[in-house]
Amino acid sequence: MRRRLLTILLAAIIAAGATAVTAQNCGCGEGLCCSRWGYCGTGDDYCGTGCQQGPCNPPPALNNVSVADIVTPEFFNGILDVAEESCEGKNFYTRSAFLEAVGPYPQFGRIGTVEDSNREIAAFFAHVTHETGLIKEQNDADFCYIEEINGASRDYCDQNNDRYPCNPNKGYYGRGPIQLSWNFNYGPAGENIGFDGLNSPETVAI
Repeated sequence: MRRRLLTILLAAIIAAGATAVTAQNCGCGEGLCCSRWGYCGTGDDYCGTGCQQGPCNPPPALNNVSVADIVTPEFFNGILDVAEESCEGKNFYTRSAFLEAVGPYPQFGRIGTVEDSNREIAAFFAHVTHETGLIKEQNDADFCYIEEINGASRDYCDQNNDRYPCNPNKGYYGRGPIQLSWNFNYGPAGENIGFDGLNSPETVAI
């Protein structure tokens, strides 16, 4: 359970910072960068964040902010406690798993000023609580849902995506804190994290 929860949080962070990878065409000419999407060029779009090869920009300097000092137990539980006891996310999302998940991503919440760090972390939590929230009688219950409401009845298969073909017996509807969806997102998320996103998309919500 703990390992799979870590998986979903990692998937959330990866998906929050990137859209689907549609090609891997590295092998660029001299002086060109291979972007995180696999295309050749120059400038920040190619040589900046996620650059794979070539004269990539140096990584930004990290500040001394501790994500754990911002996402305190009081902060995290203050969000979680709003959820009703009947919410499946009440016992699914934990601060400790979140902190483990961000560990391999040292740039998360640690670039720029302390104010920048606070804004980035606040924006992340604003996004995930919106995606998982329940609105009932004008009271928000954040971290309530693990899966998209009626998601199984919706089609999130891009039949034109040959790189990440759909398994006809699986559904690629929203799951987890950012509601990871579509086959072209489940595929690369699984490759990056280490699970079969196309054949076992339900791993994200187990």
